[in-house]
Amino acid sequence: MDSTLLAFALLCFTSFFTLTNPLGTMPVFLTMTQGMSDQERKSIVRRATIVSFLTIMVFVFAGQFLFKFFGISTNGFRIAGGVIIFKIGFDMLQARYTPMKLNNEEIKTYADDISITPLGIPMLCGPGAIANAIVLMQDAHTIELKGILIGMIALIYLITFFILRASTRLVKVLGETGNNVMMRLMGLILMVIAVECFVSGLKPILVGIIHEGIM
Repeated sequence: MDSTLLAFALLCFTSFFTLTNPLGTMPVFLTMTQGMSDQERKSIVRRATIVSFLTIMVFVFAGQFLFKFFGISTNGFRIAGGVIIFKIGFDMLQARYTPMKLNNEEIKTYADDISITPLGIPMLCGPGAIANAIVLMQDAHTIELKGILIGMIALIYLITFFILRASTRLVKVLGETGNNVMMRLMGLILMVIAVECFVSGLKPILVGIIHEGIM
């Protein structure tokens, strides 16, 4: 594989895996599905990953249309996306989950179909993942890069499906310390990606402002 394609594939994989954060979602998933049978959990995980994947795909293909419709610039979205992703990464670096305002009454309400909300959206497919998908699609200038992006997203949600399916065993194996270490490491990687995204959006805007000032 060409080095450019390999680098892009690695960027897609690491950014989406950290934003989807299936390992960090495991304890929350187990709490929300407490008392449910293994078959019910499997059904919830399957629906959640499918809903998340389809939602991401909608934004991957319709992102540019939304930009034009709302008059949003790609660079502005990169800056906003960078801020959102940085916040998520910072929370992960502190080994705490992105706040989910769920009380006991809400959990009971979602019990029938938590696969869509809150598990699918916004936990597995949140604003960070959506922003990342749109920005990476904008960066994918060739058919090969677009194919890699779609393939990596599909791979991430497939991995997410298997991780959540095995969540009961994985939580016991990793333990609280292992889970925290993994989350901090992923958070650091995500913050670096967010800074790159922010700078890549801010630089053209500053260059344009300076150019207009000179003119």
